[in-house]
Amino acid sequence: MVASNIAVDHATTGLVRAEVERAQRISPHFVRVTFGGESLQNWRHLGFDQWLRLALPIAEETCFDRLSDRFDMRGYLKYLSLPKATRPVIRNYTVREFRAEQGEMDIDFVVHGTEGFAGNWAASLPIGSPVALLDQGCGFTPNPDADRVLLAGEESALPALLGVLRDLPAHTVGDAIIEVPDAADRQPAPGPAGVRQHWIVRPESSRPGALALDTLKQVATVGAVDPGQLSAFVVGEQQLASGGRKHLVNELGVPKSAVRFCGYWRQR
Repeated sequence: MVASNIAVDHATTGLVRAEVERAQRISPHFVRVTFGGESLQNWRHLGFDQWLRLALPIAEETCFDRLSDRFDMRGYLKYLSLPKATRPVIRNYTVREFRAEQGEMDIDFVVHGTEGFAGNWAASLPIGSPVALLDQGCGFTPNPDADRVLLAGEESALPALLGVLRDLPAHTVGDAIIEVPDAADRQPAPGPAGVRQHWIVRPESSRPGALALDTLKQVATVGAVDPGQLSAFVVGEQQLASGGRKHLVNELGVPKSAVRFCGYWRQR
């Protein structure tokens, strides 16, 4: 993550082992992987945009046993000390759905051609593959004192935005801006009736997140929102996250503490 004010909340359950039970391409740019296993029965489910460190195998010899139960500095240094030949790849992902009774968790992976290790791994539909998960908590929870919410992101933030929409209180009002590269990448997005959903299909010539940022600026203008009564969540490509925060804080006077933002990745 390249820009963030989202804290890490390590769960006491520590490292959770699981394996891939199902995997399917659900749209042109998304693969949904379903994980299962007895250890998932101990998962601390928080909803909203709950995220995790996901350890993925690089080969059959990949070893998960020596990973730390915390991914703080000490845990990260321990990870780096592991032999590269058996050291798993670790990436950050959002829980798309968790079904406690079945002991199952869905994670949606963005797939862009051959780019990225995790996307390629998911696109291979790796049924039976072992993984490890480390709960990191939520980046966003609604401010009960705020009158409105403003959510914005592109496809890398889609699971987070949909999770927040799903779990917002029914009386919530505001706007959710979601940019995707293909109309077929839209997903059902149940949420409060008072939160307007702005789905944007991005042309190939447009920078990821640019249209979402433009829409955020159109929606959040002087007089359109009360700066002291807004709870915002702007995530995804770095320029969208930092640009959205800058507009809300510097241009509209929204308190910094009311804007949760995170650059999941940076467009080169």
